[in-house]
Amino acid sequence: MGNPDKTAVLLLAHGSPDSVDEVPEFLLRVTGGRPLSQLVVDEVKHRYGLIGRSPLTELTLKQGDLLARELGLPVYVGMRNWKPFVADAVRAMTSDAIEHAIAICLAPQNSRTSVGLYRSALSDNQLSFTVDFVDSWHDHPLLIKAFAEKLRSGLDRACREAGTQNIPIIFTAHSVPERTIAEGDPYESQAKETASAVASEARLAPDEWSFAFQSQGMSGGAWLGPRVEDTILGLKQKGHRDVFIQPIGFLCDHVEVLYDIDIGFKQFAEQQGMRLWRAESLNDSRLLASALADITRSRLARIPVANKK
Repeated sequence: MGNPDKTAVLLLAHGSPDSVDEVPEFLLRVTGGRPLSQLVVDEVKHRYGLIGRSPLTELTLKQGDLLARELGLPVYVGMRNWKPFVADAVRAMTSDAIEHAIAICLAPQNSRTSVGLYRSALSDNQLSFTVDFVDSWHDHPLLIKAFAEKLRSGLDRACREAGTQNIPIIFTAHSVPERTIAEGDPYESQAKETASAVASEARLAPDEWSFAFQSQGMSGGAWLGPRVEDTILGLKQKGHRDVFIQPIGFLCDHVEVLYDIDIGFKQFAEQQGMRLWRAESLNDSRLLASALADITRSRLARIPVANKK
């Protein structure tokens, strides 16, 4: 594997504000400085207020610690939109004399609206080390196994509580503007491939699951569907009174999970006379850490022997 003191992993993620008061500044970073309406800002503050705080940063740092222990290599974490910023991670890596980094985005499906922006945030820095950038890992077997493990345990619990063995499953991923897909972005197909692979791993029949996009933007324009709400209504029309959601586009709890699903979609289901459950997020899953470790090892194996000295 070469000199481990000179090689590292850089995990890149979205970032999340530490408090409701930081939401306006956070949103300006998300939009690249483009101001949003006060109505949108207030709504986002309201959602963060309802969940208390997003644990995204804390969980991402924990994922980094687990990966470092499994690999025996230093792991750095950089966020695009909040602390610790990508630039902070780059400075730390430079100070530690890192010579080569495997950069992995904690967004398994590749989109220019996420992975593309993380890559740009990294390239905005003057790097003193070489980078092997992982564009996507949406179909990694250990990632799929990790999601299937959470699906099986959560669905078993939901079935016991509902007193049934027949709860339809909706796999979800964050929506993106339709124009993104029209311009050739692979995100939609990769998100659906992840869902299909998890369903296969969990041995679900085709009629036991469906796929929908969640968390459509509030800034206007056409966003990718079908929406979760419409999918829930479709299940209701088929006579279902229970629904189970697994977000396969997210690796840990944050506002899109803790508010959009646990509060928003749950309330919507209740208004339709339905009950809603969801799978636990991967968070500090050992299988997730193993997936990240396997990706890293496979990339390190590509380094020419002469460059490992």
